Amino acid sequence: MMDDRSIQMAKIAIDALSDKKGEDIRAIDISEVSDIADIFLIAGGANRSQVQALCDNVLEKLGRAGFPEKQVEGYDSSNWILIDFGDIVVHIFDKENRLLYDLERLWRDGKSLDIEELVK
Repeated sequence: MMDDRSIQMAKIAIDALSDKKGEDIRAIDISEVSDIADIFLIAGGANRSQVQALCDNVLEKLGRAGFPEKQVEGYDSSNWILIDFGDIVVHIFDKENRLLYDLERLWRDGKSLDIEELVK
């Protein structure tokens, strides 16, 4: 079950992604179907620079709030950056790889969360 910490982290990350114009931000509650994390956040960027800027902003804002990352993968190539914060995992894709990997479909057993409701 999702806890308040996960929701707080997701709100900060969504704000950070929105600040840098992240595209099609999605949140999936995977707490009932996996032990990996409580929430997957998925966002897109138009190009390598934007994907890295999205990642940098998420790291900065969550770090300042006292939630340091456990691991970052894919930063150099920037076609899919995965940021693991333990309770949440943030996936930032370029357009091509977001379509290719289609995490929304792969994790369809999770519960899609309404971003507007989540950030209230």
